[in-house]
Amino acid sequence: MADGNLYSDPEQGQLSSCTICPRQCRADRYRGGKGYCRTDEGMNIASICIHRGEEPQISGPYGICNIFFSGCNLRCIYCQNHDISRPAEKYRGGIMKQNEALDAIMNILSSKVVSVGFVSPSHMVPQVKALIRGLNERGLKPVTVYNTNGYDKPEVIDGFEGLIDVYLPDYKYVTPELAAEYSDAPDYPDVALKALKRMYFQKGSTLPLDKDGRAENGMMIRHLVLPGHAEESKNVLRSIAEELSPGIHLSLMSQYHPTEQVLSHPVINRSLYREEYESVVETMINLGFRNALLQDMDSYLNYRPDFSRENPFE
Repeated sequence: MADGNLYSDPEQGQLSSCTICPRQCRADRYRGGKGYCRTDEGMNIASICIHRGEEPQISGPYGICNIFFSGCNLRCIYCQNHDISRPAEKYRGGIMKQNEALDAIMNILSSKVVSVGFVSPSHMVPQVKALIRGLNERGLKPVTVYNTNGYDKPEVIDGFEGLIDVYLPDYKYVTPELAAEYSDAPDYPDVALKALKRMYFQKGSTLPLDKDGRAENGMMIRHLVLPGHAEESKNVLRSIAEELSPGIHLSLMSQYHPTEQVLSHPVINRSLYREEYESVVETMINLGFRNALLQDMDSYLNYRPDFSRENPFE
């Protein structure tokens, strides 16, 4: 094991024949991480930093301590974090050990930051639980945020009950063909909806806030509107309204920025048009959503991380 006795026996079994995410590769992550996500049994942390992110209820006035994992169980061709989500081998072997990670988290939590976010955690579930246990053993119980792409097994979400305070899932697509083309996951719509329902079962529509306006519990769904796909976004909103509730908290994002990887793509090789986003907002209003965050059309200028820096967002 890369960093002492981090994991429970069931978690060790999951990592030795990995079925943690819906890919169910059965890769032995103790033998080099040859599965879809290309991560091994170590921490595989690309960055720990204060993030003043897109949703004020999540980051609050002082930011959130975000733990960015490397690798991913999706292959989104437009990924904004592609420099850490794809070449996971760069972080192979758990360069940052658990105690180092805990020290870094505690250093940030010694300021006015009260929340810890686990970003791209769907393939790193044992590591997330190990970090939460480690913080609890050190006498800390921060607000925990599961910031996921939504491609999670329902039973994994069930296993987080009592450990995760706030779910912050994406809901990217409802059309299998789009999910296949853009994220290499034709089953994403079905898988993500089942996971969202499990989150909703645990949390409902409420999002209780502390005196500084920071979420203490609950759930917020994120959706990024893609250029050329306003109708898909409207269908995503219809799915949320019909399958969950229009009362759920929603972050409707306009921040899409085409990376070099999609500049030759015939549809998503550009930024989002104002009229596309506004048409989605109109549908959102007509569907009765009442707890929604919107973004300005120049938001794409503010959320372009550089993971070669100590703080990728500064």
